[in-house]
Amino acid sequence: MTHALQPGRLPRATPSSQGVDARGIEAFLDALERDPDIEPHSMMLLRHGQVIAAGWWAPFTPERPHLLYSLSKTFTATALGFAVDEGLLDLDELVVDAFPEFAEEIVTPRARSIRVRHLAAMSSGHTQEMLDVALETDPAEPVRGFLLHEPEQEPGTIFAYSQPCTYTVAAILQRRAGTDLVGYLRPRLFDPLGIPSVGWESHPDGRSIGFSGLYATTEAIAKLGQLYLDGGRWNGEQLLPAGWVEQVSTRWIDTPREGSPDWACGYGFQVWHARHGYRGDGAFGQFCVILPEQDVVLATTASTEAMQSVLDAVWTHLLPAMAEDPGDAGPDADARLAERLTGLRLPTADGPAAPPDGADPAGGYAVLHSPEGPVVEAVDLAADGDGWRVRLVEDGLVAAEARLDGSGWNVGEADGRPPIAVTGGWRNGRLHLSVLMMETPHRLEFELDPGTREAVARWTPPPLSGPDTRIRELQAPRPLR
Repeated sequence: MTHALQPGRLPRATPSSQGVDARGIEAFLDALERDPDIEPHSMMLLRHGQVIAAGWWAPFTPERPHLLYSLSKTFTATALGFAVDEGLLDLDELVVDAFPEFAEEIVTPRARSIRVRHLAAMSSGHTQEMLDVALETDPAEPVRGFLLHEPEQEPGTIFAYSQPCTYTVAAILQRRAGTDLVGYLRPRLFDPLGIPSVGWESHPDGRSIGFSGLYATTEAIAKLGQLYLDGGRWNGEQLLPAGWVEQVSTRWIDTPREGSPDWACGYGFQVWHARHGYRGDGAFGQFCVILPEQDVVLATTASTEAMQSVLDAVWTHLLPAMAEDPGDAGPDADARLAERLTGLRLPTADGPAAPPDGADPAGGYAVLHSPEGPVVEAVDLAADGDGWRVRLVEDGLVAAEARLDGSGWNVGEADGRPPIAVTGGWRNGRLHLSVLMMETPHRLEFELDPGTREAVARWTPPPLSGPDTRIRELQAPRPLR
């Protein structure tokens, strides 16, 4: 089905007007909020091209970009479709031929037989994740580091989720296009869909990594999903090359070794097949779920390692809501859902924000380090009117700061520093702080002890780049484009 969609904000409608029972959407929200292992950040649900539910758990907001992790791969697959159509590369070309400067070094037969389509389907023939190996072999040119390792199996015969597959596709594309992925996709995808400025991590400088690192809004995710749901058409025009959606969504390789039910259904070009439909997804709950049978797209951002639980909630609560007639309850249920969506909030810290009587907690707190802890050196607490100014110190400099005053989550933003949100409360003579890295799925938990002037800290969850990731790295690359 094709829908009339314009650049800018997606059209809105009530659930019942699109044949959806809003009570099922509320049950889905209940399931997310009830699960202690899921911290939802946003959701946007579309049916028949209309947004029927959208919400952000404060302090997250619609305009804030969010790190998509491996959901970035589906945007890279979209760039691949344009590049193939424009003749920049061919799905059946040998990867080694795209890198003549080191092609003679790639001497093993399987490595030399890897084709672009094998990379797009995560079927290079390697049986494990190759990112660390590639970077250790050649930090400056990971493609070379990747291709120097002979696959254990014939390319195209076995699935292994491996970041250098996507990275290599992106490297070929950008080399031939003469620009990075943002520059390439801006006139072809982002501008036609009305997607605002995005950021994409690069390595080396000027080469978007492709497999991760894209920062974009929830609505950008939803628009990409709707584009694929509509067969690549947007506002009546064929935006994606004809047939590319079918290429991406074809099950090119089986994934029997993947343990979770919705990861064992096969893989397309940078998308997973599932028990229902197919999807792009990224670590910690970044989803673009495309359900052609129901004419539905679901976009989410979150912080969770229980990603299967999120999909289980979709199948348990949202799918039945598409099949039921809301009946007389429709308008009332729509209204209740709309009110709830405007009031979504992440829980704040337990305990009073004011220190115990007579206590003066102002000053610096040295962070005690552990192998799994952050590299933050200190937390500085300074009186600020009727509240406190919380500063996180790295490398002797203030890396981020925000106000703490007991009013809930307070967002702190400054040029060059990652935006954070802070809440905190006193328990048993210690100040417990939660610090959200606002453009990512990550947060830091601190426990400050005024008696020792020391603090313990932990990530929930740690960044995929490791617990030693610096705070200043947890934001979209600036300037956004």
